[in-house]
Amino acid sequence: MTKEHFSQLVVQYERLVYTICFQLVHDAAAAEDLTQETFLSAYLHRETMPAGYERQWLGRIAANKAKDHLQSAWNRHTILPGDEEMPPGLAPPTEEVALSRTGAQEIASAVAALKEPYRPVCRLCLLEERSPEEAALALGRPVKTIHTQLSRGKKLLREHLERRQTHGNFSP
Repeated sequence: MTKEHFSQLVVQYERLVYTICFQLVHDAAAAEDLTQETFLSAYLHRETMPAGYERQWLGRIAANKAKDHLQSAWNRHTILPGDEEMPPGLAPPTEEVALSRTGAQEIASAVAALKEPYRPVCRLCLLEERSPEEAALALGRPVKTIHTQLSRGKKLLREHLERRQTHGNFSP
């Protein structure tokens, strides 16, 4: 796909992508940012775009970007004096609570103890804070595979860290 053809897609579908993002996040500024992220991601992966399904492909990317944004919204929430508790839906996932309570060295050790193929994926995405797309390029694996391996690796880490908190020792 040429840059000119991609530019035409941006012009043709930017309102659709913005609308999808806005309907999910209900914030104009966030929807604009997510629209840009959507087209950046689409441009980086333009060779995988199925011919004739550009609209659906861009819509799926936009929806996934918006869902990822909503899932991480608890990071941007500030509890003000007088707030009793964190609003529903903004509480951090269990594995992130466990990770925040555990020292960085223990997390690095837990990641190093993971078996293949989870160790390099978790090292890149969790310790080096690279995106799944960057990890896919670095490891030569499909992005969907990286997402699956990262999800499974995080589950294994959560189980190990919870076991450590319960039993007082770490045994991967």
